[in-house]
Amino acid sequence: MSGKAAIVMENIKKTYDMGETQVFALRGVSLSVQEGEMAAIMGSSGSGKSTLLNLIGCLDRPTEGTYYLDGDNVSDLDKDQLAKIRNKRLGFVFQGFNLLGKVSVCDNVLLPLVYAGTPKHEMEERVKEALAWVGLSQYINHYPGQMSGGQQQRVAIARALVNGPSLILADEPTGALDSRTSVEIISVLQRLNSEKGITVIIVTHEKEIAQYCRRLIILRDGRIIEDTPVTNTGSAAADLAALPEEAGAVS
Repeated sequence: MSGKAAIVMENIKKTYDMGETQVFALRGVSLSVQEGEMAAIMGSSGSGKSTLLNLIGCLDRPTEGTYYLDGDNVSDLDKDQLAKIRNKRLGFVFQGFNLLGKVSVCDNVLLPLVYAGTPKHEMEERVKEALAWVGLSQYINHYPGQMSGGQQQRVAIARALVNGPSLILADEPTGALDSRTSVEIISVLQRLNSEKGITVIIVTHEKEIAQYCRRLIILRDGRIIEDTPVTNTGSAAADLAALPEEAGAVS
């Protein structure tokens, strides 16, 4: 880790108006995440973890409080400005993969580059590099429907990676996968964190997955109730190597 803050949130509150009722999703969250950290966010349904991830990912703005991303105050940016921030600095990985089924793997990974206005001569090389990172170079012309869940999630990671983000946000990235494939996906995220220095934040309800991170943040009722280092952080690559092949479907 560099010692520089990737994320600084100060007294973040988020309130939703539901007719005549106000829902307090976040009730004064202060959080600092250093560049190169790998942290897990946990909490029961309604704890505010998805709202927090949406704010970190510039998918929404706080009702109150200040959010600095890589030193820039992004709290009051408009939708277009937030969209530019998302595309240039952030990568997203979702539980449901969120791939376009009617286009190839290549075109799925290409999308962020199109939105960013990347020169065409750079696109092919960037896509090949991202797919190589997740071990799917040979699938560049396949379609998502021809691939396993684990392979589709690795395509989603390649798409998150292709613009060279400083931060990857993974929302339940193993929620739709079997145990062995889950470890495989976490292994890819750990490599991106350790070898590329990308800050990784994972929202998960699985303690086994959180143990692969170096920090655990627990929310309850819109507040952080625990923020502690993970002792004996697991190595997904080592655990994967120790698993027998028949432990799960080959991804």
